[in-house]
Amino acid sequence: MLRYATPLVFAAMGGIFSERSGVVNIGLEGMLLSGAFFGILAADKLNSWPLGLLSAGVAGGLFALVHAFFAIHLRADQIVGGFAINFLALGVTGYLFIDIYGGKGTPPDIPEIPDVHLSFLRDWYFIGPIFGQLNLMIWVAAATVVLSWLVLFKTPIGLRLRAVGEHPRAAETVGISVYATRYAAVVLSGVLSALGGAYLSIGFVNSFNQNMTAGRGFIALAVVICGNWRPFSAAAIALQFGLSSALAQRLPAYSDSAAVLFQALPYVLTLVAVAGVIGRSIPPAAVGRPYQKQ
Repeated sequence: MLRYATPLVFAAMGGIFSERSGVVNIGLEGMLLSGAFFGILAADKLNSWPLGLLSAGVAGGLFALVHAFFAIHLRADQIVGGFAINFLALGVTGYLFIDIYGGKGTPPDIPEIPDVHLSFLRDWYFIGPIFGQLNLMIWVAAATVVLSWLVLFKTPIGLRLRAVGEHPRAAETVGISVYATRYAAVVLSGVLSALGGAYLSIGFVNSFNQNMTAGRGFIALAVVICGNWRPFSAAAIALQFGLSSALAQRLPAYSDSAAVLFQALPYVLTLVAVAGVIGRSIPPAAVGRPYQKQ
């Protein structure tokens, strides 16, 4: 469950920062995918998983910067711009995957993100088997949730970011740069999402396939909405979706007909969850609205 939820947690935290600043980020899917490809590419060619994570973060940040430029400076439609980022990432990663690896798959000996062994938990009933040996990025994801909450709700930086997402005109009146704040939030969104993608390719499956994110970015967007744009709530929702994804992989062994149903379960739950809570969710007041300086 935790392994399946981790990419969603990273992408959801990124989505929260972007949308709290007032910019809708439909491009989470593309940023996840770019992180997955460029992460494993750097880990392979440079023989280093830390450099793979660094490369993934840079790639995700660059894709996010493109989205930010169109959404903030050009005031383009943020939904359309996000989908454009998704298609761009799909095309770029697909082309490079075929050009570099022949489209047949990545080598099996690529350095992967290690697990963290907590030997003192080994003999603890129930806790030991779950938390005694987890991938490093799962712990990083947990720390990211806590840090996201602290930054957003306990620091002046978070207060300024939320002010920009609620009332940008008033924020600029008191000296807050709306453009700079939104740029920073969107780029951070891309970096976090890309780290989730890198975990997929060099921490979870240790390989890359075209479109391997398989809609996780859109699920992460639903997680953001269901979590009411709050880090801890979104993380809890991500765990629920992670559980459904884990079941989708385990239960099909009992029935061929059940395979299709359980593979579709995470996406069905996404629709049900959004339909059930979207009326009660309160988004940032200025999210999706282009801002023009006076």
